[in-house]
Amino acid sequence: MVELQLLNQADAPVVFELAHCNNGMKVAVVTLNAPKALNALNLEMIRLLEPQLKVWAEDEQVAMVLLKGAGEKAFCAGGDVVSLYNAMAAEDGNNHLEVFFAEEYRLDYHIHNYDKPILLWGNGIIMGGGLGLMAGASHRVVTESSRIAMPEITIGLYPDVGGSYFLNKMPAGVGLFLGLTGASINATDAKFVGLADHYMDGERLDMLLHNLSEVNWGKTNVLNHEKLTQLLISLDEASHIPPRSEIKPLAESFAKLAELDTLEAQVEHILSLDSAENKWLSKAQKALKHGSPLSAVLIQAQLNRAEGLSLKDCFQRELAMSVRCGEVGEFREGVRALLIDKDGQPQWQFKTIADVDSKVIDSFFAPRWEESTHPLADL
Repeated sequence: MVELQLLNQADAPVVFELAHCNNGMKVAVVTLNAPKALNALNLEMIRLLEPQLKVWAEDEQVAMVLLKGAGEKAFCAGGDVVSLYNAMAAEDGNNHLEVFFAEEYRLDYHIHNYDKPILLWGNGIIMGGGLGLMAGASHRVVTESSRIAMPEITIGLYPDVGGSYFLNKMPAGVGLFLGLTGASINATDAKFVGLADHYMDGERLDMLLHNLSEVNWGKTNVLNHEKLTQLLISLDEASHIPPRSEIKPLAESFAKLAELDTLEAQVEHILSLDSAENKWLSKAQKALKHGSPLSAVLIQAQLNRAEGLSLKDCFQRELAMSVRCGEVGEFREGVRALLIDKDGQPQWQFKTIADVDSKVIDSFFAPRWEESTHPLADL
């Protein structure tokens, strides 16, 4: 058992610790510490994480960072949308939404560009804001219990936290399918679509930490990236057989999805796939039928318009889109139905995708700030 040096309070929303390694180097350990809320990411947690990562980036004794969630159920089940709902209900002029999303995206972008290795332990549920943290980590480990999704269509939002970037990097049609259905994927498919790098049995976290403490870490980030990769490959090979893929058997159908020109044709194609013997696909189809038509149109436009954009451009554009979501109303109604009143019966303003006015969609992509005054101008 590795002894960890606690750097802040043990009951803090994010706990910071250091593992002292055999050669005098240190492994920094971050634990999202809100297990009852499935470690949902709130503004306080973001404001703890960002400066601490900067401190460790400058500390020559810190070789790498391990990021995990408290408890067995989730790494992070998303962002704190209840606080966003309360701000929308209070009609605060979207100030809280702008602040929350700007600071969240800044943290995500920082992780994508972090020089030192960041090992993300992706056990259990990883959704929305949790996937924003995961997508940028240099070494992403998934387990037999990993369930990864961007289910924003169910709450009138869209796959943000860099989804414009990483969904477009997936095999043909897969990113669009996952966005439109909010389908949850397992460890095998997370690796297949490029959201994870390594598979390990969930019970091996303590062993992993022990092995990390025994690595002869070097003084350069490049060398430490290589050392971590080699360790994880060796542990990969010692793990049990991962779950079977849900996506690979449907690869041809997803490729065809990408070839269709209109959203109507794409939705029809997804709903026409035979799901009689496929619970995963059936659940995805139901989510698409029940989800926000506005979100469906927005998601297709998001991915089409983001193709080829840099990560920085994607985050800057998503901030404007997310603040706009707070104005249009479907996001507020979706959160109400799913998480506040929990009646599961959202009353969408737009009943079908044909009802969605193209001018409304264009408004999500309209510039909100001058380039120099954009809250993320300095990314």
